[in-house]
Amino acid sequence: MKKQPVLITDAARSQDDQYRSRQVRYVTMMSLRAACLVLGAILVSVRPPLLALWLVLCAAGMVFLPWAAVLIANDRPAKTKAERAAAAAQAAKPQATLPQHSADDVEYLTIDVEPTGDGARWVPAEPRQPEKG
Repeated sequence: MKKQPVLITDAARSQDDQYRSRQVRYVTMMSLRAACLVLGAILVSVRPPLLALWLVLCAAGMVFLPWAAVLIANDRPAKTKAERAAAAAQAAKPQATLPQHSADDVEYLTIDVEPTGDGARWVPAEPRQPEKG
């Protein structure tokens, strides 16, 4: 029997392990679908009481099991207790917000330059004084 190593990390399972477990679940569910088909064929030949009910159940299994198998095979693994606790702690922390200011309260720095007469070099323009009143 293969012995599982001791888990000493909170890292997620490897992608190969996740893929393998999804394959096993998919094959198991599709095997149940095949069993429903075989059971339906046996029931038709035996003709037990309530045959219509049994055939409806087998048909429902043959229709819904592939759908469920694909959904389950494509699902991510369930979160561990540690992952759920970390998500809850993150949600409980209040988000830091920036102080709100109106547009009138904020002073903006404007950089203004004007070209010289020959256009080869740019020199800064004289600073403008704010208008009063």
